[in-house]
Amino acid sequence: MVATVIDLAFGQKGIIKDFSEHVLPIKLLELGCLPGNSVELVQIAPLKDPIYINLNGSHIAIRRSLAQLIELDIVEETQAP
Repeated sequence: MVATVIDLAFGQKGIIKDFSEHVLPIKLLELGCLPGNSVELVQIAPLKDPIYINLNGSHIAIRRSLAQLIELDIVEETQAP
């Protein structure tokens, strides 16, 4: 099974590997959502959608449906609070 952005736990980081579909919003690509860049889960909204991620230093909110399309290699485990 391939890990995606929604599989990350709080504080966990991953490196973008690929996209399930080749149709992502241009704005997301402009913000650095490209293979090889890092992404970290920052927060999840109270109703589980959207999620807030740190994408190369930019904090952005994306829908869970879009986060499922971004495949990752998870590189860091979560840290204890």
